[in-house]
Amino acid sequence: MKAGLLYASHVRILLFGGTAFLGRAIVEAAVAAGHEPTLFTRGKTNPELFPHLEHVVGDRESELSLLGDREFDVVVDTSGYLPSVVRASARRLAGRAERYVFISTISVYEDAELLTEHTATLRPSDPESRDLNRDYGGLKKLCEEEVESAFPGGSLVLRPGLIVGAHDYSGRFSYWPRRLARGGEVLAPGRPETRVWLLDVRDLAEWTIRLVEHRTTGVYNTAGPDSPLTMGAVLEECRVAGATNARFTWVDDAFLVEREVVPYTELPLWVPGGDGGYPTIDVSKALAAGLTFRPIGETIRAVLDEDGTSGSGGLFGWTRPPAGLDAERERSLLDEWRARAEP
Repeated sequence: MKAGLLYASHVRILLFGGTAFLGRAIVEAAVAAGHEPTLFTRGKTNPELFPHLEHVVGDRESELSLLGDREFDVVVDTSGYLPSVVRASARRLAGRAERYVFISTISVYEDAELLTEHTATLRPSDPESRDLNRDYGGLKKLCEEEVESAFPGGSLVLRPGLIVGAHDYSGRFSYWPRRLARGGEVLAPGRPETRVWLLDVRDLAEWTIRLVEHRTTGVYNTAGPDSPLTMGAVLEECRVAGATNARFTWVDDAFLVEREVVPYTELPLWVPGGDGGYPTIDVSKALAAGLTFRPIGETIRAVLDEDGTSGSGGLFGWTRPPAGLDAERERSLLDEWRARAEP
C-alpha cells in the first residue's frame, strides 16, 4: 500500500455517479465522515437523493465542460465502463485533482485458480468495443490504464467481486433474502458447501472513503468475506432473517445445466462446476489496508428492510428484470427434479 498523510480537513470529492447502489453508498459514507461530495450524474436515477449536495447534471461522455476549471482533491469514478469515456474524464481532471479512484472489477482477470493483483488480465479484441456483455472485463482493464496514465502515482484502482446489499438494482443477491422470506420449498442450487464470495456495499463504500482520506494509491482486489462463506450458510442466514418455514431442496449442477438454468441470473450466486466455479481471490493486500466485513446477517437484514423495490441504475440504466427464478419456473424445476428422483 502506498499512502500519504491524512487530509487535514474535509476532502473535496468529485463523484461520477452517486445515486445508484455503490455510488449511493459511497456518498452516504463520505457524508457520514464529514465530507460534502459533488455528484456528476445524468439526473436519471434517483435524482431526488442528496438534495443538500451539489449535483452537476450532465452526460460525462459529452458534457464534461460543465465542470469548468474547478479543482478537487479526489475523483471517485463508479460509472466508468468505456475507455474513451474514462480517458476524457481522467485527462480533463489531470492537474485539477490530486488523485483518481477508479472502481474496476475482479472480471479484469483471465481465468485462474488464484486471483492476485498480479494475475494476467484480459484485453478486448476491439479496444473501441462498446459491447459490455462480451468485453466487460477487458474494457474495464483499459479504463484502469487510462486512469493510471493520466494520474501517474496518483491513482487508486479497486477490483471488487460481487457487491451486495440494499438498493441493488440487479437482484444478484437480494433474490435470496426475499425468496426465503416468502417461505415454502426453495430450490437451492448445487451443493451447500460450495464457497461464495460477496461484499456488502457499505463495507466497500466506507473503506473507499478511508482510503481517500489516507491518500492511498495502488491496485487492490476487493472481495469478501475474509473467511470462507458457503452457499448453505447464506441461505440458512436468509431463512433465519426471514423467520419463515422455508425449506431447501438441493438440486445438482448437472440437472440445472441440462434445463438451461442461467447461472448467476436465474439462480444468483450459483456457478456450476468444481467449487461453484469460483476462483480463490487473494484479498490480503486489501485486508492489510483496512478492509473489514460486517456479518452476512446484517447485509440480509438491510435487503429485507427495503420496500421491496430496487430502483434503476447500473450499466447505462438497468433495463433487465432483477435476477432470480419466477415462482412458476421454480415450481416446474422442483416438480421435475422430484419426479426424476422417484423410483
